[in-house]
Amino acid sequence: MAANEINKTMGGSEWGLILILSVIWGGSFFFIEVVLKEITPLTLVMCRVSIAAVALLGYVHLSGKRMPTSLSLWGTFAIMGLFGNLLPFSLIVWGQQYIESGLASILNATTPIFSVFLAHFLTSDEKLTPNRIAGILIGWVGVAFLIGIDSLAGWAIHIVGQIAVLCAAFFYACSAIYGRRFKDISPVIVSAGMVSCSAVMMIPIAFIFEEPFCLTPGLTTLGALLALSVICTSLAYLIYFRVLATAGATNSLLVTFLIPVSAILLGVFILKEEPKWNAFGGMLLIFLGLMFIDGRIISKFKPKFKRRK
Repeated sequence: MAANEINKTMGGSEWGLILILSVIWGGSFFFIEVVLKEITPLTLVMCRVSIAAVALLGYVHLSGKRMPTSLSLWGTFAIMGLFGNLLPFSLIVWGQQYIESGLASILNATTPIFSVFLAHFLTSDEKLTPNRIAGILIGWVGVAFLIGIDSLAGWAIHIVGQIAVLCAAFFYACSAIYGRRFKDISPVIVSAGMVSCSAVMMIPIAFIFEEPFCLTPGLTTLGALLALSVICTSLAYLIYFRVLATAGATNSLLVTFLIPVSAILLGVFILKEEPKWNAFGGMLLIFLGLMFIDGRIISKFKPKFKRRK
């Protein structure tokens, strides 16, 4: 990360926004679990991005901004929507049919591990360092511990579900790197553009492979879907980009540490999920890997080790 990002300090408001964002994004896994009981996966994703697009476009209009008219720019929004919304949303929703929400959130926390690896090959200023290499290796040990090496031999459906969420994390990492090209454009415009393109692409897909109008969800499901769309997508983007602007990309990584915590707590206390011991072990290893990638906590111990020699 750039030095100016690492040196950015966070006040109480930034920490508060990071905590709120972690709860919101952690809650997305909970709401998906609720909605999936009565709404099919592709229809869920279609409704999520469509409602979120309407909310974000409305916010753009009310804030006095205007969406761009450049076709080439809308083409980049479409690519961003594909890798940042359509593919990962669909994979996570499909995967959560077979694994618990807490486990899905832990696997999704591998996004920064994919990001630093891809950034080494696709960017000129985000090269791998010894700390980052160690973080990647520790993180993947955590993933293997989480899934279980023995489980891969059977290829049970829950293993495929876990791999689907890992693939979603990979696509999130791709979108993060691709999104660097939008640094000179208002984040609100980028969010509204990419979610709108996601909705345009997702609507025909949902109607081709599923029958959305045949579904009869109850009020609880519709409420969870509305929360997933407006709070966990539209509002979350607005908060995230504000944190990104004031605290920097490195500090924003702290959200990744907190999302699984809130998702697991919601799963345990409301959905009555019972995470297995290897889920917590894998989560700790992934968090340790993220600490090495982030580097700030690890660097505080280095001077102590040097003085002891």
